[in-house]
Amino acid sequence: MRSGKLIFASVLGLALVFSEAASAQSLLEAIFGPMRMSGNSAPADGTARTNASFLQGQALYPEMVSRGRVVPANFRRTTVRYKTSEKPGTIIIDARAHYLYFVLGNGQAIRYGVGVGRTGFGWKGTVKVGGKQEWPAWHPPKEMIAREAKRGHRLPARMEGGPGNPLGARALYLHGTGGDTGYRIHGTSEPWTIGLNVSSGCIRLVNDDVVDLYRRAAIGAKVIVL
Repeated sequence: MRSGKLIFASVLGLALVFSEAASAQSLLEAIFGPMRMSGNSAPADGTARTNASFLQGQALYPEMVSRGRVVPANFRRTTVRYKTSEKPGTIIIDARAHYLYFVLGNGQAIRYGVGVGRTGFGWKGTVKVGGKQEWPAWHPPKEMIAREAKRGHRLPARMEGGPGNPLGARALYLHGTGGDTGYRIHGTSEPWTIGLNVSSGCIRLVNDDVVDLYRRAAIGAKVIVL
């Protein structure tokens, strides 16, 4: 009888160890990206989907996200059915879902995956496209420079446009009733962060997508952030 109890205890202990290991791996994968598997195998238990969902709702600094992260397929640019009373050319951003819609009319829109503001940096409202720029220079606000300095990151007062610039290939400058809001819809040098809460309030797209949106969006276009 005693030997039976010992065997049961050993089995239970091993089960707990493996359970904790699996939980730790899931957490690590959620932050640093899915662990690579040999061959063409893929997990059959939905782990990748769980990790993607876990990450999507978190407030993260870009450096916390693995460069090897595979952005979920639902964030690829696509034309979808979209019911709205807004006129064609309007941009609607669903920050919670990490989608930007460019209204085409006739119940359709082009949907883009986006990265949005971290907790404390999100915002809502109606603005307009006040300007557009190809390969824009970056002028980080003084508040951002000070905030990042506290984290040990030194930001330049200005960075010329180019592939390594955080604003990416294109920028749409968002203006409100008081002028430039300081917020942008722009590309990114960190495409692996799309679908996450990683910015200081700007809306980021992969460069191919922001180039496509840039061609479509007119200066003066209405932009609604939900």
